[in-house]
Amino acid sequence: MEDKKAFFAHETAVIDDGCTIEKGTKIWHFSHIMPNCIIGENCNIGQNVVVSPKVVLGKNVKVQNNVSIYTGVICEDDVFLGPSMVFTNVINPRSAIKRQDQYLQTIVRKGASIGANATIVCGNNIGEYAFIGAGAVVTKEVLPYALVVGNPSKQIGWISEYGHRLHFDDKGFAICSESGEKYQLKDNKVIKI
Repeated sequence: MEDKKAFFAHETAVIDDGCTIEKGTKIWHFSHIMPNCIIGENCNIGQNVVVSPKVVLGKNVKVQNNVSIYTGVICEDDVFLGPSMVFTNVINPRSAIKRQDQYLQTIVRKGASIGANATIVCGNNIGEYAFIGAGAVVTKEVLPYALVVGNPSKQIGWISEYGHRLHFDDKGFAICSESGEKYQLKDNKVIKI
């Protein structure tokens, strides 16, 4: 475990041996950071969060209260995990059958946001800057910049890096209403230009 002076942990947080926690990170009430996790700089881990063994969180990851991040999850930089959202790590769990050797990896790419109470079924990666609506149940891959909602989730549009719906013109171009950044939609892929 890194030097405790480099990060903040509330006195009720449990941090197991073997964790790497970078400077500027804050870990709040009743959260449990399990062995061999890697938590990057300037992360904020809310109240009552569990971070299971070998989870990797990049820089500036925001984890809201009551989130479960299970083994097999990798969150890149600037990911937002909304309140009470959850990942799974076994596709067919049974209490009487041990399947720790069958954990599936799930990667949440840079800048993606996952809304409150959403569920991410293991093995389904979330693309860069994608936005998962509150309560969605993700059962398949999510494209970069995609906006998905519902149970099971379905894509209903595209979203900018600032989190605003993109409205493409007939030539496939859109402008973010907040940043003024330009995007192009071509062959069902969005790129920032």
